[in-house]
This record gives sequence, C-alpha cells and structure tokens, in this order.
Amino acid sequence: MALHALKPSACVPPGAERRVREDLAAAYRLIALFGLDDSIYTHISARVPGTHDQFLINPFGMLFQNITASSLVKIDTEGRIVEPTEYSVNPAGFTIHSAVHMARHDAECVLHTHTVAGVAVASLECGLQPCNQWALQFHDRVAYHEYEGIALDHGERERLTADLGPTAKAMILRNHGLLTCGGSVAEALILMLNLERACRVQMAIQASGQAVHPLPREVCELTARQYEAWDTQGQPTGSDPYQREWQALRQRLEPAVSSYRD
Repeated sequence: MALHALKPSACVPPGAERRVREDLAAAYRLIALFGLDDSIYTHISARVPGTHDQFLINPFGMLFQNITASSLVKIDTEGRIVEPTEYSVNPAGFTIHSAVHMARHDAECVLHTHTVAGVAVASLECGLQPCNQWALQFHDRVAYHEYEGIALDHGERERLTADLGPTAKAMILRNHGLLTCGGSVAEALILMLNLERACRVQMAIQASGQAVHPLPREVCELTARQYEAWDTQGQPTGSDPYQREWQALRQRLEPAVSSYRD
C-alpha cells in the first residue's frame, strides 16, 4: 500500500490522537489478557480524531499482547497508508473496518473477534438467544450478516453495512464471529466483553441439555433499556458513560504491563 498523507481537521484538540492511540493499544492488550484474540488475526480499529476517512488498526503480524500506541498503523478508507510504517494491514480487517468507518460516522471504534463461543453462536441457526442477563443487553439490538467467505472482496462492504444498519452496535457475522462498534474505544470493548459472555453462557446452557427458563418479551425489552441507561447514572452530562468501567479495566494493565503507551 502506498504512503498517502491526509490532513485531519484543524479543530482537533491537542493530544487527541495520542489518547485514542493509547486507548486502542490498551483495548488490544485487554482482548489478549481476556483470551479473546486469535493469533495474529482479528482486529480493532479507531477513527483518527478530526477525520472521516482515516483510522488506526493493528500492524498485521504483531500479537495483540505486544501492540503499543506508536505501532498502530494509520490508514485511510481507500487502503492508503497515511504515515510511514514497516507493517502492512490485514486485508480482511481493512475490508470490514473501512466499511463500518465509511458508513457509520458515529462508530469511533470497531472491534471484531473470532472466539470459540462467539463463532459457535454465530454458527447456530437460532443465533443469540435471550437466555441470560448479558444477552438481554442485545435484545432486538443485534444485527446479522451472512457469511460470504474470507472478507477480501470490497464489494461485501456495502452488504455488511446494510445489514449493520444505522444504529446497531453489535453484529453477529454468521459462521464467522462477533463485531461491536461504539462512540469510543471503551464502549466497543465493553460491548464485546458482554456479548462474548452472553455467548459463553448460551453455549454452557445448551451443552447442559436442560430446558431454558423462558423470559417474557417485555422483561427482555425492559432489561435492554436498563442497560442503555445504566452507565449514565451519576456521571456528568455529555460524558462517555463507559469511562467508569473502562478506567477500571485499564487497571488490569498497570503498573506491571503499562507498555501499551510506548
């Protein structure tokens, strides 16, 4: 990919990109810490502050546990490397992440995983079931995209974003894995952790062979709405409602493993 320089908006606060880089590197380290990585595959991206056509993503070939703020690759939605780097970008990762960043300007961060539980639920005809509290966060709020092979065809981008729609923050990629997006790195990561837990519980329940205790539809919807309002309680107006949990999660990386800031 050729190097191509683009200028971000002049109104970007000083240090904004650095903060996003540190958050994104921390998210990679946390995904590795929780065992949700897949060798050098899968990916997390974050939009470059002040732009609509640039995002940061992992250097292809580096383990998530080793990713740092400065090692992240800056690329645009045309596939052009924006800053010098010795690394390339996973082509399938580019297809998926460029699609969401182009279509959903509210998606500051996009996270994609291939976990055993996530792929298992993605491979079930029934998909995600409202059988536990974590799953209820996504009640009638998770999108589905049919499997089309490894995501190397840029023509899939339009179909993927059409399935994601204008508001969904979670998507199950059929026979493939999970995807979340959010207005911050914190939101995308926390949604993924909860979606992954929901899948793990569902698989454990199904493995038991026992009947699932049914939940009334109105309780499912009530719980989903409670999740939407939960983190705003006691927080300043306009603040990121996921910051409280995000700051706690980052403590898992410090002080012993704080080198994601390097």
